[in-house]
Amino acid sequence: MQIFIDSADLNEIRDAAAMGVIDGVTTNPSLVAKAGRPLETVIRDICEVVDGPISAEVIATDLEGILKEGRTLAKIHPNVVVKVPLIADGLRAVKIFSSEGIKTNVTLCFSPVQGMLAAKAGATYISPFVGRIDDIAGEGMLLVEQLVEIYRNYGYATQVLAASIRHPVHVVRAAEIGAHVATLPHKVILQLLKHPLTDAGLATFLADAKKIPQK
Repeated sequence: MQIFIDSADLNEIRDAAAMGVIDGVTTNPSLVAKAGRPLETVIRDICEVVDGPISAEVIATDLEGILKEGRTLAKIHPNVVVKVPLIADGLRAVKIFSSEGIKTNVTLCFSPVQGMLAAKAGATYISPFVGRIDDIAGEGMLLVEQLVEIYRNYGYATQVLAASIRHPVHVVRAAEIGAHVATLPHKVILQLLKHPLTDAGLATFLADAKKIPQK
């Protein structure tokens, strides 16, 4: 399973990239707004740090606007993946982008039938929002499992990108299910490193190392 970082913060992205654990980056308007810089500048800077798929989201919700914004974003760098909302005009745009060789990430997926339509339209990635489904007493990982099974059944090339990941258990389940990608906030990436036995073992080794005779 590939791991993307869900961030527009260059410091977070550089930190994760330096550990060698990320394969790409996803952004959204909320994350870019926190960065406090123009979208195209943020995406261009991220592409210089990470050599992998970089999702950049359109703001428009009409076909003409989505196509215009998406084509502009795709020209920034070959690694840019145009992120499109799962709406009717979004799928129309995905079909056109696919014919033009522009990769897409269809976002805000909350049902298996939505995901099936996105795959039929030619989406490169589908982003089921696991945490948001959990927030309303649903089971977000069930959606990931359904999408993986449906795509496998019918040979869809679309990759399942588990999004809205909230904690390490989500990551483990995504990997067990067979999600192609999980996109994680920086804090969750750091949580994956943590285990009390690792901390305790390291403390013991360091304490014992002090007892080693010196020359």
